[in-house]
Amino acid sequence: MRYRQPPMQPGTEAPVRPFRSPRLPAWASELISAVCAGAGMEPPPVVRWRRRGGAHASGVTRPSLGILAVSAGSDELDARLTLLHELAHWIGPRTRRVRRRAAHHDRAFYLRAFPLYSAYGIPDAEALAREGSRYPSSLRHAVALAVPGAEAALAERGARIRAARRPWRVLVAEHRVRLVREGRWTVCLTCGARIVGAQLARVRRRRSPMRHVLFARA
Repeated sequence: MRYRQPPMQPGTEAPVRPFRSPRLPAWASELISAVCAGAGMEPPPVVRWRRRGGAHASGVTRPSLGILAVSAGSDELDARLTLLHELAHWIGPRTRRVRRRAAHHDRAFYLRAFPLYSAYGIPDAEALAREGSRYPSSLRHAVALAVPGAEAALAERGARIRAARRPWRVLVAEHRVRLVREGRWTVCLTCGARIVGAQLARVRRRRSPMRHVLFARA
């Protein structure tokens, strides 16, 4: 059975032992110091930095525990934006959840975050694209905060959503599946759709003919 430590009550937190990951890049350490100094705050006592597979980064900040952590991918610009995002959490007001969930990525948060991105080397277009892909609501806040390019980014996202919701049309009406070989693939003789994996196994097992319909976006 995995032991789970009970949450601490307010005012009973144990003192945090300062720690900075030996893998923390020099640019990240300098960025933490600069942002915190500009906000008139002490840097996080605990900064954890590790490498992960893939290009994108992720992060988490726990102000009540004095922890800021980033898992950085190969994309350094994304790691920089992620660190700035977590620093925007760190320099914000300390709030506690009472009866309802505390606001996390609200207008007040992005009032801190987008100026940080702009001030510390993240172009507006990059900030909108990357932040918008993770937190779509950030684009609405960016429009309200008059971030350059935000209206266009929000309109483009809306267009993508509307395109994804286009109705389907029948490309090939319902028909019996007849299997034929086409090079290394097994396809339906009528519509040419590839039949693979579990679906191919089901077609071969069935005693009665299987039927299907081929659809396409309208």
